[in-house]
Amino acid sequence: MTARAVHIEPLQMDGRRLTLRTQTEADYGGWIAVRNRCRDWLVPWEPRPKGAPQPAEDRASFAARCAIRERERQLGTGFGFGIFVGGQFAGEVTLSSIQRGPFQSGFIGYWIDQAVAGQGYVPEAVVMVLHFAFEALGLHRVEISIIPRNMASRRVVEKLGLRMEGIAERFLEIDGVWEDHARFAITTEEWATRRGELLWTWLGRV
Repeated sequence: MTARAVHIEPLQMDGRRLTLRTQTEADYGGWIAVRNRCRDWLVPWEPRPKGAPQPAEDRASFAARCAIRERERQLGTGFGFGIFVGGQFAGEVTLSSIQRGPFQSGFIGYWIDQAVAGQGYVPEAVVMVLHFAFEALGLHRVEISIIPRNMASRRVVEKLGLRMEGIAERFLEIDGVWEDHARFAITTEEWATRRGELLWTWLGRV
């Protein structure tokens, strides 16, 4: 008997103006075009140990990255989505480091094409991921950690009114430097209180 590969459908969620979808190798063209055009906008904020080379961005490396994220999805430890606006790739949002047991928590990270930044696409994507995290996955707490001087990223959590918990000193190595991070969070209790407001404001539905 010959083993047959199992085909797993992409996970897709539709918002008001955008679609979140798990990525496959077929998305490489759109992804690399945005990465190349926005390199100076993105790289200074990305986790990378001192002296480490930039991660490979060829098609094979992208396909391997998609496979890793699919494995995380199957294990329930992480979910990575491409952000698509009008069918075009525009960025990514992830729900990662999911812990179960007494934690029931995860972290959201995101980046967006500089050409469409400031138009509210990332807050919309984050609300979609929060809805998924609390109502589909049953998490209790979701955190977003941001370098304090990254004002573009901070505007996302400010627009959403997420609670700031404080500053974690030298929290994560970013482009070779141990950077402080402002930690923003929302719990399922807060989501229950604000669910209608957030869904109506950003998705046009409740």
